[in-house]
Amino acid sequence: MGKTTPTVNKLKNMPKQAVTTKPIRSLEDALEQCQLLGMRVSRQRRFILELLWQANEHLSAREIYDRLNQQGKDIGHTSVYQNLEALSSQGIIECIERCDGRLYGNISDSHSHVNCVDTNQILDVHIELPEEFIRQVEQQTGVKITDYSINFYGYRNSQAS
Repeated sequence: MGKTTPTVNKLKNMPKQAVTTKPIRSLEDALEQCQLLGMRVSRQRRFILELLWQANEHLSAREIYDRLNQQGKDIGHTSVYQNLEALSSQGIIECIERCDGRLYGNISDSHSHVNCVDTNQILDVHIELPEEFIRQVEQQTGVKITDYSINFYGYRNSQAS
């Protein structure tokens, strides 16, 4: 057996986007979606969205707070947490629940993850399973598949095991 084992998980309570289901693939898309949902695009909210799109990785609220303050952006802990909650609850950013806390990422539409065991990174990937595979899962379970996410686990350092 290889070093990576894919597992298929159902997406947990994917938020329903009230106005559009257009994928958010850029900072501009995220800002537009905020406006479409009637969310105020405050200076702090913009700082957080800009950071997530620049970082292009999953970050904890603390990491977001620290990075913004290192950049000289004036934002408090409470503001970071409240904005992350508002953005993730509206489906504008992704929130991943982990045993050591929540991580936030810039991609909110359906996608899969590569979990790098040695670096503890989570990488976003868009995977499309063959229709035949989806039908096979439906036949085996009796459940109509409407969405899916795959979690891969592996090592960036090929010598790790």
